[in-house]
Amino acid sequence: MNITFNKNEDYNKQLASDLRTKLVKVGLGGGKKRVEKLHSKGKLTARERIDYLLDSNSKNVEIGAFAGEEMYAEYGGCPSGGVIVKIGYIHKKQCIVVANDATVKAGAWFPITAKKNLRAQEIAMENNLPIIYLVDSAGAFLPLQDEVFPDKDHFGRIFRNNAKMSSLGITQIAAVMGSCVAGGAYLPIMSDEALIVDKTGSIFLAGSYLVKAAIGENIDNETLGGATTHCEISGVTDYKAANDKDALDKIKNIISKIGDPESAGFNRIEATKPKQIEEEIFGLLPKERNKPYDMLPIIERLVDDSDFEQYKKDFGKTLLTGYARIDGWAVGIVANQRLVTKNAKGEMQVGGVIYSEAADKAARFISNCNQKKIPLLFIQDVTGFMVGSQSEHNGIIKDGAKMVQAMANSVVPKFTVIIGNSYGAGNYAMCGKAYDPRLIFAWPSAELAVMGGAQAAKVLLQIEKASLKAKGKEITPEVEATLFNTIKSKYDKQTSPYYAAARLWTDAVINPLDTRKWISMGIEAANQSPIKERYNIGVSQV
Repeated sequence: MNITFNKNEDYNKQLASDLRTKLVKVGLGGGKKRVEKLHSKGKLTARERIDYLLDSNSKNVEIGAFAGEEMYAEYGGCPSGGVIVKIGYIHKKQCIVVANDATVKAGAWFPITAKKNLRAQEIAMENNLPIIYLVDSAGAFLPLQDEVFPDKDHFGRIFRNNAKMSSLGITQIAAVMGSCVAGGAYLPIMSDEALIVDKTGSIFLAGSYLVKAAIGENIDNETLGGATTHCEISGVTDYKAANDKDALDKIKNIISKIGDPESAGFNRIEATKPKQIEEEIFGLLPKERNKPYDMLPIIERLVDDSDFEQYKKDFGKTLLTGYARIDGWAVGIVANQRLVTKNAKGEMQVGGVIYSEAADKAARFISNCNQKKIPLLFIQDVTGFMVGSQSEHNGIIKDGAKMVQAMANSVVPKFTVIIGNSYGAGNYAMCGKAYDPRLIFAWPSAELAVMGGAQAAKVLLQIEKASLKAKGKEITPEVEATLFNTIKSKYDKQTSPYYAAARLWTDAVINPLDTRKWISMGIEAANQSPIKERYNIGVSQV
């Protein structure tokens, strides 16, 4: 291997190491002291509950581990959004589990908590996945109630989704393992079956203090809404559990008896590993985000047997399109090609930019995958569509619109992995979050923004200089350099994959070597939800 490969490898492996460190930190939730306090009450943490519930040594993926990262600092932070969400297996049946983290502000709901819960429900509804709620929450975080309570995608949407999933026949099971108060009390009771843990679980619209203030009644919380009350008197809950593990065992038992879902019929054969060494991805992906490189060797390290059958290989070369398999599942891949290439006219084309012929090729390929019922994988390292008179005269807007239309109307499941740049309209065309990928995740090398940091800083610098000059201030080269670096530093922070993951613009930041697992589990989930819509754009019409 050459020096450049080794430098790339060192850099990208360090990014992966930083990712592991960050995951360990968020895995502590509200901190060791709060974990110990929870244990002293005989309770498991949210992560311990999920680990006990899921099959031992089985695959799982975590959604939104970095939700809330570096947000809400004035309130002490909100690690993982105060709720843990994982897709995994219970008795070999794929499920999604949502567990309030009581070590984070007693499991109170921040705005990002609501958004993350809604994302979990969205995944369940899109893929017909059973969803299990492990409830242990003090309710809405009152200092931010105006950002949690009244809007369409706030707290109340959770209960609307409960009702919708019930009508769709999607299994919902809730275990009340701690507090469950006020409006939040409706979540477990709108589930199909509800469990409650004796002496630690409680459900009520208003706790004992509020009851006393409202109607003058003196009553303790256990009598008001404990396990005995709701299992023997009100009938609100269906099962009483002795402790956390007993409740989780009961859930396992219920899940073990659920019938198999109808299949969407996506093609799968016996899986094979890539022929090429997967770990070489670290050396192939350049450290410098503006450097050209060949995407094909990276694809060959992600797909079974390193076999990638290209569609229109010699046309529209700034996009790679073709068929492959990942863990046995058939996939259609649309990937940005970062090499500098020549088109049919002998004109040089910059890598990472989408040109007219590439957009046209992608639109036709996406339509082909829809006709053949093949899930789509978008691999993003894109700076946007080509601009300039020649590109405009070639009809870039028309061809770009065709690509977006084909992608947006796709009825087969779409998955997106951002491995490098994800800028502007390129993010949209390559199935960004706004276009409903079933899962969207990023490598630590990813950047998401309207444009790159250097370009954006130059634009913003010109605005700032004009403002200062209007105030009669002199702009020396030193002042200009300081302004530029300040602006770029702030902008670069906002392009970080962790900044995006904190706001749930992506579902996760992952080690590149976990990409095959994410795609495989994603397609397996999608295969439980038959396609009911018709793709209305024929290949010949694109």
